[in-house]
Amino acid sequence: MAILSILSSYQSRLPTILVISAHKDIQYQPINTKYTQVSTTSDLRNSTRKITSTTSDQLIKHDSSNKPYESFFCNHINYINIAEEKQDAKHERLVKQVRRLMAKLVNDDDTFEDLILVDALQRLAIDYHFEDIINIILIKRYRQFNNTEIFVHHNLYEVSLTFRMLRQNGFHVSADPFMKFKGNDGNFEDKWNKDIVGLMALHEASHLRIKGEMILDEAERYSYRLLNDLMNYVDADQAEMIRNTLENPYHKTMPLFDIKKCIKYFDGTILQELAELNFSMMQSIRQKELDQISRWWKDLGLGQELTRARDQPLKWYLWSMAALTDPTLSQQRILLTKTISLIYIMDDIFDVYGTIEELTIFTEAINRWDIKANEQLPYYMKSTFKAVFDITNEIANKVHEQHGFNPISFLQNSWATLCNAFLVEAKWFASGHILNAKEYLENGIVTSGVEVVLVHCFFLLGDGKTREQAGLINDNRDIISSVATILRLWDDLGSAQDESQDGNDGSYIMYIQNEHEGCSVDVAREHVMNLISDTWKRLNKECLSSNPFSATFITAANNIARMVPLMYSYGDNGSLPLLDDNIKFML
Repeated sequence: MAILSILSSYQSRLPTILVISAHKDIQYQPINTKYTQVSTTSDLRNSTRKITSTTSDQLIKHDSSNKPYESFFCNHINYINIAEEKQDAKHERLVKQVRRLMAKLVNDDDTFEDLILVDALQRLAIDYHFEDIINIILIKRYRQFNNTEIFVHHNLYEVSLTFRMLRQNGFHVSADPFMKFKGNDGNFEDKWNKDIVGLMALHEASHLRIKGEMILDEAERYSYRLLNDLMNYVDADQAEMIRNTLENPYHKTMPLFDIKKCIKYFDGTILQELAELNFSMMQSIRQKELDQISRWWKDLGLGQELTRARDQPLKWYLWSMAALTDPTLSQQRILLTKTISLIYIMDDIFDVYGTIEELTIFTEAINRWDIKANEQLPYYMKSTFKAVFDITNEIANKVHEQHGFNPISFLQNSWATLCNAFLVEAKWFASGHILNAKEYLENGIVTSGVEVVLVHCFFLLGDGKTREQAGLINDNRDIISSVATILRLWDDLGSAQDESQDGNDGSYIMYIQNEHEGCSVDVAREHVMNLISDTWKRLNKECLSSNPFSATFITAANNIARMVPLMYSYGDNGSLPLLDDNIKFML
């Protein structure tokens, strides 16, 4: 997580600390920090877009312990003892209290409390209660940020914080304001070299860059070098805070798994109570969803029939859980998980089961999309084909019922595209065809299965309600291809074989080494990491440019990309230790 604690010496950077007393009343204690009042006019982008994500933490308790997030802004609101109230009434009461606070901050231009609060709400996954007010706050900050005469007065932390939050929420703001932090020699000025809070915020902001933003390329290298060095001169807690920022930049990591850890930083606050209630409610929803998926998978029988295929309903569900975080999207998560499970099974059929002749027949059946084609398939393929056919039609029918358009042709085409790519790969390996890295990656992007997932997600979210709208998913492919590229390259970075399977499986790193004599594994891996970084730039651009997708769909695509490192950081015996550590408290 980005900045979960602030050094005592940096308290003056905080706009205001609102302290909850140890017993009863909430007290307001401002810190004397000068801020320039801001007001501006500028074109707005995405003024009505649903806001779903953000950044940066700067709230601490103003006492001797100096624990981060220990208390929070509740000016003139009484701390109400509601431990015995019913859960729903308690939840409603807390939401109203926070809304009253947010309403007060909307017109406060002197501090950055509004952005800090929005970030906190989103980190705690309770922002969906306040999307209307969050939108107002971000639009206001967007207007201000575009006024260069105003932001020239703000420091490194303030500019970085605002830039990062706006870009992560879909606002296309310029990186030019960062130029003011450079000296006449073209380098960042020395006065920022020991500004830990500012450097951390700058580093986080740099991960929102798009291709061609040299100032942010420089900012990442500059902040990384200095922060890495500063870890040698601070205490263990401070060093861990810096290390976490460098290793887990907020924009490229999955915040969902940090919610419970984040809650503890709000001990004794209204946000803690609200977040804990929400977490408990979501945990209950997830358990019910996973139970439903597990029973469906068991009844389907593919796990017993295909004994060499993967049998991992929990892992499949995690993809959907991460992509679609809105608690109201339970049905969509369940249906998307079923689709994801069949992608894995189909991959295993092509990888460890079928002969080329059998796989060709299976691919033709998927392309024809005729249940009668099942009769021509080998026995072990019949159940898989029927499952794909039935689940896909179920999704198409539900979308039609809810949104008035049946997307079956689009869904079927995504499966056909996947199978065609699987078959190409199978023929390559069977014939001994010597691949180059480019053709491997181009086909590997398709076999990642991301297109099937995001096409189904697009329609499940109701983004394609007419044939014209439905066609947008085919006309705007860069978001899909960017996420798929990130997944494919991360998968190939895995140090262990994918879940210890014995089937055919290529590797981009291997093909790079084959093409460049003397290329070491380390050099090839560095090349892959650079490709992943460049792909993130492309994904960032697509999420900022005018596109036809809903904010929920864009967030889902980003969350899948963020989930990839957890899903493909293999340990011994094909295990996923990072993922295992993170999901223990989620379910």
